[in-house]
Amino acid sequence: MDFPGDLRYSTDHEWVRLEDGLVRVGITDYAQDALGDVVFIEVPEVGATVAAGEKISEVESTKSVSDIYAPVSGTITLVNAELADEPERLNQDPYGEGWICVLEPSDPAELEALLGADAYRALVEG
Repeated sequence: MDFPGDLRYSTDHEWVRLEDGLVRVGITDYAQDALGDVVFIEVPEVGATVAAGEKISEVESTKSVSDIYAPVSGTITLVNAELADEPERLNQDPYGEGWICVLEPSDPAELEALLGADAYRALVEG
């Protein structure tokens, strides 16, 4: 399992990377491994306003269907449209080409509530 130290993590297994005031969102290596082979992803809608903990996407794998939740509140400014044709990117590169969307956070303080790499590792390994 990979737990990059430059990311913050939700207890729902999403990661965020702060980039110039925006947050890039994806699912963790742990989540993609638990899902199995991803065969479909519903990409969020640009312009949608979401609250932390609200469903923003749905992922279908060979094992199950799982919801993806917004780790912070904000407005979706960009989506990874290539996932519609290549959902396997979530498995192949969850922290790179497998990102799901970019949010403009409405309350940057919510980022502080997310877990650091060590705390997230303890959550999934404990």
